[in-house]
Formats: sequence, structure tokens, C-alpha cells
Amino acid sequence: MASATILVVEDERITAEDIRAGLEFAGYKVPVICSTGEDAVQQAGRIEPNLVLMDIKLEGEMDGIEAAAQIRKFYDIPVIYLTAYSDEKTVERAKLTEPSGFLVKGQGMLSKPFDENELHAAIEITLYRHQMEKEHDQLASAMLLKTSEAVIATNSTGQIRFINTLAEKITGWTKDKALGKNIEEVFLPLSEIKDESSLEDVLAEGKPEIISRNGSRFMIKGTVTPIKDYKHEINGMVVSFQVQDD
Repeated sequence: MASATILVVEDERITAEDIRAGLEFAGYKVPVICSTGEDAVQQAGRIEPNLVLMDIKLEGEMDGIEAAAQIRKFYDIPVIYLTAYSDEKTVERAKLTEPSGFLVKGQGMLSKPFDENELHAAIEITLYRHQMEKEHDQLASAMLLKTSEAVIATNSTGQIRFINTLAEKITGWTKDKALGKNIEEVFLPLSEIKDESSLEDVLAEGKPEIISRNGSRFMIKGTVTPIKDYKHEINGMVVSFQVQDD
């Protein structure tokens, strides 16, 4: 996907221009270079790039990790970190911004100085993986929209990544308001449940009450299914439920 548009976020101007020159020579489009996290988030929304190359340490109050998290949350654009920092704390914090939801979206980390061939390979792999997963997401979403049950899906931190029409109706939360919210704010029975197994037990064994955003109350029954990545690590969950008759 050599014609892809890439947003470069790097506060060292010479390094940024070198990256741009190499990418443009390889056939990529690099319309903008950002030096701050705040500008990166704004430009990502404006130009809608296919991928973001993100340095971790940036000018301004927002670093690359926080900027990447916002870009992933609001625009679903894959990010590759370019960083000279390899300490465990930084790496672990960066890992938390890896996308999740229905499917785990690929996100990589390269260390500076980096080989251009390595960078280009990482870009192509990330773009291909993101496209394949996006197509899979669209198919899964279409299937879940047509199901007879209410469905809410979250990422690993509990943020809602998908809610179907029936779940919107029962909870009183529209898609545009629910996405990005913690499931405990939308699906009220979760407020007193601390782990996945207890939620699954509560939904399967009883008829817990859910309070919608407008104050309506429903008795429900449902299931919880963990979302796992290729390493079999849990990256979220799908909660499906339906209203029970009195």
C-alpha cells in the first residue's frame, strides 16, 4: 500500500524530514509533520491518514503515548511508535494504547535509530493487518446488528467499542454517546461486579435489573464472552443480553 498517507509525529525536525524523505521516496504521502501530541490528534482528524508514525517524547504537555491513545479512540488509525526510549515503564505504558475492541488492531514499536527497510516492512504489515481486521470488524458488526439480542462489546479496559440497536434501546444510550464510555456507566449492573466471571454468573443465573439512562428498569438475562487475541490474551468482552418477561 505504497500510496498510503502517513502522519509523521516527531519533534526533532531533522529526523522528521529524513523520515518524510524516505517515506516519499518509497511512494508514501506525508502531507504533515507534527511536533506536539495536541497537533497530532488534530491533524489525524483533519487528514485521516492511513497510519501514524509516533515519537513518544514530544514537545508540549501531551506525549506520544497519550496522543496515540486519543487517535486510536476517536479515529481508529493504526500507530507505530518511533522511540529512543526502551525502559520497561515506557514500553508497558505504550502497550496500554494498543487498540482493542472486537478485534485487536496491530500496533508496533521500533527503536531509533531504525533501518528504513525495517520501517517500511512494519508499515506494510500494519496497513495490511489493519485492513484485514477492519473488513472482519465490518462483517462482525453487520452480524451483531441483526442479532435478536442486545450486544455491547468493550476493549481490555472496559471502554465500549460497539453497541447494537437493541442495546441502545434497552440502556437508553445512543451509539454516539456510549462509544468510549466505560461499560459501568452504560450497563449499570456492572457497577458492583469486579471481575468477568462474577458478571457472567450474575447474567446467567439470575435476572439482574438494569436501569436505563431515562430511568426505565428491565430484568435481563445474558452471557459474557471474552475477546482474545492471537496470543489468547483477553482484550475485551462481548456482553449479550435480553429482557426477561415478568
